[in-house]
Amino acid sequence: MEDDALAEDLRQVIGDLVRAVRAADTMPSGEAAILGHLDRGGPRTTADLAHLRGVTHQAAAKSVKELLGDGLVRAEPHPRDGRKLLLHITDIGRARLQRERAQRATWLDAAIRDTLSPEEQQRLRECVSLLARLTTRMTGR
Repeated sequence: MEDDALAEDLRQVIGDLVRAVRAADTMPSGEAAILGHLDRGGPRTTADLAHLRGVTHQAAAKSVKELLGDGLVRAEPHPRDGRKLLLHITDIGRARLQRERAQRATWLDAAIRDTLSPEEQQRLRECVSLLARLTTRMTGR
């Protein structure tokens, strides 16, 4: 039962941390998520992005429309299915994503330095590798 409590506490705290860090974003989370998927995984269709994000096609299409309008992604005909469009992150989109990521990291770094003692910061560093192992186990990557 204590292990269940640890798992639930960890899930809750990580979720709260992710939401807090996202508060530093200057773009809608759906748009940032799409840019992240295109940056990490390469070109995708709107349907692919909707599936990856766990949202409706309409929700993903709305975000894609905004990204296209801002020049952060570009679309080209799908090479195997002319009815679909393949979305690519642009250099402008990649730069915007890098700024968002840097802003999150800066905000989190400041919070860590302001909140935790040097000893606690070292303990947190040690936990990062444990969390990475858990993530690898859960995602198979």
